[in-house]
Amino acid sequence: MRYIWEHPDWPKWHWDADRIAQPLAAAAREQGRLLGRMQGVGFALREEAWLRMLSSDIVDSGAIEGERLPLDQVRSSLARRLGLEAGGLVASARDVEGMVELMLDATRDFDRELTVDRLFDWHAALFPTGRSGMVRIPVAQWRDDGDGPMEVVSGPVGREKVHFSGPPAVRVPAEMDAFLAWFKAPGNADPLLVAALAHLWFVTIHPFADGNGRIARAIADMALTRADGSPQRFYSMSGQILRERADYYGMLEQTQKQGGLDVTPWLEWFLGCLLRALDNAEGSLQTVLYKAQFWERFATEPLNARQIKVLNRLLDGFEGGMTSSRWARMAKCSQDTAQRDIADLLDRGALKKNPGGGRSTSYALPDATP
Repeated sequence: MRYIWEHPDWPKWHWDADRIAQPLAAAAREQGRLLGRMQGVGFALREEAWLRMLSSDIVDSGAIEGERLPLDQVRSSLARRLGLEAGGLVASARDVEGMVELMLDATRDFDRELTVDRLFDWHAALFPTGRSGMVRIPVAQWRDDGDGPMEVVSGPVGREKVHFSGPPAVRVPAEMDAFLAWFKAPGNADPLLVAALAHLWFVTIHPFADGNGRIARAIADMALTRADGSPQRFYSMSGQILRERADYYGMLEQTQKQGGLDVTPWLEWFLGCLLRALDNAEGSLQTVLYKAQFWERFATEPLNARQIKVLNRLLDGFEGGMTSSRWARMAKCSQDTAQRDIADLLDRGALKKNPGGGRSTSYALPDATP
């Protein structure tokens, strides 16, 4: 068996342009449509949507590799760094801060050149203690294969299955120089194809002792952000890869083990995954889009500060029915005042009464308008 990097013409990729033309056009169209839709929701809500999506993207990228990052810590770290208001800010662990630094550098500074030093900074941010779990690893430097060749394996000790073996460490510096030169000037390649090829190329070189998958996805995100022309992306490629993790690893293994340099199946899968990520973004952004629609509908109503505060809590996804007692606690007012606030909003159509009555009477936001 020969790995793709062992081909004498590596890395001169080729693909069937006719086979990828339709998914490429569809992905670009949906990408533009989503961006256009988000331009209409207003600056503040666009920032909120970006914070939500970027938080999920960071958590999901780690989860693909089995790394569990607390969503509240990721969101808090992002909000602080972006200067955004976010309720319930909490302290963040060093590994969370490192992943947030990496992703913000990749996406906010998407037009800055990707260099060896920048990649080393990303790697150091991922492993602030110099360890991967309990194991000490070389940080901010290429792997040295001191413990043997780089292999991606699974299964119990003694019965491991080798899914992939990377190029010898001695080749890594030259391989990365070639990769970075291409990423700087990919010619006429479509930006979406650049994202797909960069992802595959980087994980095939596997230049670091650990963290290659997360950095490969950050590089792909950088290329996708370049395609958008804006640091704000409202879909999560990592989230979709996590949902399709088995297919993701299977397609990588199939592509890396084929021996040849035809990457058409990988490009088809990547573009399909991107399309599904864009489609799923619609559901993920419904809360933000509904919030924009709600305030557009009730912007001219003379609401008091208590009503605005509690409505925003409901709009942010408050769980459980809103009762007058909960309203009073949340708004720090009396029960009578809470009932008057609620009655006023019912008259305006800004709240609706849920089925049931008596002490169990609860209220919810109205349905979205067509």
